[in-house]
Amino acid sequence: MSNRLTARRYAKALLEIGDQQGNVPQLQQELETVADAVAANADLTRLVASPLVLPRKKAEVFEAILATAKVSVTLRHFFRVVAEAGRLSLLPDLRRTFADLVDERAGIVEAHVSSAQPLSEVQSKALVASLAARTGKTIRLSWSQDAALLGGLKVQVGSTVLDASLQGQLRQLKTQLLSA
Repeated sequence: MSNRLTARRYAKALLEIGDQQGNVPQLQQELETVADAVAANADLTRLVASPLVLPRKKAEVFEAILATAKVSVTLRHFFRVVAEAGRLSLLPDLRRTFADLVDERAGIVEAHVSSAQPLSEVQSKALVASLAARTGKTIRLSWSQDAALLGGLKVQVGSTVLDASLQGQLRQLKTQLLSA
């Protein structure tokens, strides 16, 4: 079973617990904090990734760290289960998957835009409005620069890629000319 699939199962379980307790936002914030702390600390990163440390020992150490950090009892119990199952190394995937599940439930979708130049505020708002109308969801826009596009932009929403770049249009024109 892939790490992402396993992380999804744990994240769904945590989301269900959060729903029952009515504290999903708190759990998400605490999970983000723990994941950031582990990523920022080389010793914790090694502990989480090490196959040499027994899962029960990892669970004890992690429990002590989380108690000191004043993390909720719910998340401490959750991490005890994850650690004892030998799945602490899934922490980055768990974090990402949990956030994705919370966003999915809220009707929020990530749209990644690549363009040769930064988008203006007006262009960003127009793109968000267009994508929201097309998908029926709330759009969270992220942007990266790709000088290879020459002009225009590429937008990825989930597994759908919309290519409105100059490079894409030239590629389409080439295909049409070669097939004619």
